Amino acid sequence: MLRTAHRLAALLLVSCMLSANATEGAVNKPVANSTIDGGLLYQLLLGELNAQQGEPGAAYSLMLDAARKTQDPQLYQRAVEIALQARSGESALQAARAWRQALPNSREANRFVLQILLGLNRTQETADPLKREITLTPEADRAAVISIVPRFYARASDRKAAAQIVEQTLSEFANKPETAVSSWTSIGRMRLQAENRSGALDAAQRAHSLDAQAVGPILLALALMNQQQTQAETLVRRFLARQPSPEVRMEYARALLNNQRFAESLEQIQMVTRSQAGFADAWLFQGSLELQNNQFKEAETSLLRFLQLSGSAPETAQNASGETDERTRGLVSAYLALAQIAEQRKDFAGSEAWLAKVGSPEDLVRVQSRRASLLAKQGKLDDARQLLQNLPARTEADARFKLAAELQLLRDYRKYAQAYELLSQALKKSPNDVEWLYEQAMLAEKMGNIGVMERLLRQVIAIKPDYHHAYNALGYSFADRNVRLVEAKQLITKALEFAPADPYITDSLAWAEFRLGNKEEALRLLQWAFKNRPDAEIAAHLGEVLWSLNRKDEALSIWREGKGLNADNDTLLDTLKRLGVNP
Repeated sequence: MLRTAHRLAALLLVSCMLSANATEGAVNKPVANSTIDGGLLYQLLLGELNAQQGEPGAAYSLMLDAARKTQDPQLYQRAVEIALQARSGESALQAARAWRQALPNSREANRFVLQILLGLNRTQETADPLKREITLTPEADRAAVISIVPRFYARASDRKAAAQIVEQTLSEFANKPETAVSSWTSIGRMRLQAENRSGALDAAQRAHSLDAQAVGPILLALALMNQQQTQAETLVRRFLARQPSPEVRMEYARALLNNQRFAESLEQIQMVTRSQAGFADAWLFQGSLELQNNQFKEAETSLLRFLQLSGSAPETAQNASGETDERTRGLVSAYLALAQIAEQRKDFAGSEAWLAKVGSPEDLVRVQSRRASLLAKQGKLDDARQLLQNLPARTEADARFKLAAELQLLRDYRKYAQAYELLSQALKKSPNDVEWLYEQAMLAEKMGNIGVMERLLRQVIAIKPDYHHAYNALGYSFADRNVRLVEAKQLITKALEFAPADPYITDSLAWAEFRLGNKEEALRLLQWAFKNRPDAEIAAHLGEVLWSLNRKDEALSIWREGKGLNADNDTLLDTLKRLGVNP
């Protein structure tokens, strides 16, 4: 009944509008300066009425017919929109193609064809509309359009086919001086999306050779660095030697961090803060790295500098979509880090003051996990666990963070059996969750259940053969117990294939070499690892190797440095106790 009433109302409205347009008895006379006469106006209103009343098929037909009669691009677009809202991709494509046929020089029509084909996963049909998109673009803007082509294909299911289509299409533009750099860069991006890393590196090198000052090839090289293509770093270093761009250097520091090269990452970001002291984001990055290195005083200075440069702003600022904006995310990160520093100093009131500055709802779990840590440090472990358990989990990520925070509390206070049981419950729901299986294996080791640990780690490797943490943990366990040393070295070497230059895995390899009697090689590896990641456990191993080589003063110095980093580290304390040393 309601739908009929709406139809009658609409028809009455149409009748009134037609009457208003009639003059001197001439019904359906066209409105002045308009191609829409009364009949067409009726058709459009009826089309919109059908769209609003849940009859998209009729609405689409009426609108597309009107578009063909008038050749009006807005009506073609409306027909496309009606089809898309009805989830009819084929109808949307039909309307977009009709639009492009009627107005062949319309970039908007052609772009709809391209986007709909990609949405329908008909990648092989996109070569023509992609070429049209570029050729219809004014020459001055073509390089910019070519540079964003990989975004069009970001969701293509057949990445190799997409890369081939783009490369074939851009081959013509790769030979023109004004578009060669952007073409080779986009070809490289597409090759990288298709996991053709060597081909992507070749494209980056070609683009860089054409214009050594272009940023695009360098950003591609940085993406390749994150994919373990170490040769790409040469391009980045060469670029920075000519143009010390702080933004590129920041990205380089991030790439180094992703490759576990902590010391080099910190060195690069410090170059930015020295040369561009007003670059706020660089101070946040530097403070975060210093905090990871347990350089609490330096981290506090950097983070306060970031806050000073950022200025005061509402901590819950949101953008139009309701998400916390990027600037506020930086402020939240700084507040949480400063709260952690205050907590480390046992300044619990100061830590709470920083946490109170965070008001964004999406950060509730992170904030409350820090509050739980504060409670635990004040001897209220049960209250801390209760606080975490009572937290709402808005997303799966929140739920995992809650569990990880509670596990960390239990580990910190050596409640290994309780943590193990907590993970057992979680694994009943997700028995193949490799992260939780790995964590349970580490807890089994703490509890002395070495057989269970080995079984769980081998289960992880079977489920996810590239999960390098499992290879490293199993290999290190053998080396630390001085058993199956050849297998230990093989496992750790395998881990390094997946995570080259990781200081922690390098530490494991050094420990295996030490157990095998290769002390000088162990020393070399440990010195590199400690330089790149100052850590109390690495210090414990480095000190012991130095001690065994009768370089006792150096060993004592390293152990003192390790105690400064973390005086409660189990490995360091056990080493000193076993050797009867008090540095």
